Amino acid sequence: MDGPTIHAGGFAVPGLVDAHAHLALASPAPDADDDERARASARAHLDAGVLSVREPGSPNHASIRLSRSDRLPTVVTAGRFLAAPGRYFPGLAREVHDDMLVSAAMEELSHSGGWVKVIGDFFDEAGRFSTNFSTEALRETALEVQGAGGRITMHAMIPDSIQQAIEAGFDGVEHGSIVEDGQVGAMASKQITWTPTALIDDVLRESAEEMLGSDGASFLVSGLESHGESIRQAHELGVRILAGTDAGMNPHGVVAREIRLLHSFGLSPTAALAAGSWDARMYLGLPGIEIGAPADLVIFPDDPRGDLAVLDHPALILLRGEIVRSNEKGRLN
Repeated sequence: MDGPTIHAGGFAVPGLVDAHAHLALASPAPDADDDERARASARAHLDAGVLSVREPGSPNHASIRLSRSDRLPTVVTAGRFLAAPGRYFPGLAREVHDDMLVSAAMEELSHSGGWVKVIGDFFDEAGRFSTNFSTEALRETALEVQGAGGRITMHAMIPDSIQQAIEAGFDGVEHGSIVEDGQVGAMASKQITWTPTALIDDVLRESAEEMLGSDGASFLVSGLESHGESIRQAHELGVRILAGTDAGMNPHGVVAREIRLLHSFGLSPTAALAAGSWDARMYLGLPGIEIGAPADLVIFPDDPRGDLAVLDHPALILLRGEIVRSNEKGRLN
């Protein structure tokens, strides 16, 4: 079936992707029910040209219920967060011990969009970070999830949990706030995808003292100083970097800011944009600009690779071939 003809001046980019956003958290509709909170967050992404969201963990299953007929971005979710008892923010995670991690992961996989998310570390009352699960339990869980055709990623802020993700064969690392020498190379050799969510670094710095006390804050803030350099090294070594905002700690619909931050760390404008567009879409199994694919496109007045600030001003947004936002430069025939 032929689609509509679009006349639009500008530069077309495959739909933007926020590869780390929690639709249930920091929703523009905070007092609504679970489903409407997720929808409101998804609409904020859509208005920014984000046509796909990967949600690595949620306190509920509302995101999987988002219907494509709602004219909302495609959501790839990981079901509920999985954490050890008392080892994540209260009320957000499904809490399990080592011996129940596999079964919980497989159940969440059945509810999700093909992903599982494990909270690999957290801090105690004294502000000290430590790991949540044994490496053996993580390895067994990864094997089961991957054997069922799914992918598994880890919230890993400290070197100990990053090392567990590497040794257990996880598909992805989320945050990676403090990376030790050698771990970037190991992620490259293991083909582990990294979503560094660098946009939350300033949030962490500002809240570190209140959350962790002086000693814990000093550990985290000093470690964050090398985050950007680690991201640059990872990209140069061939680690796939994805643009994710950790919306929930940040507002929804701000992936352009993360793309620009990746560029500031040393990724070229093309590589930074790919991390929040065509490369992220390919990684998630979504089409780019190709014959026969649904038209998930954002058209900008100029080539954003020349100035990434252009990403804040989409002229035309097409979701599965339907115009969801346009200005005088785009019209439907």
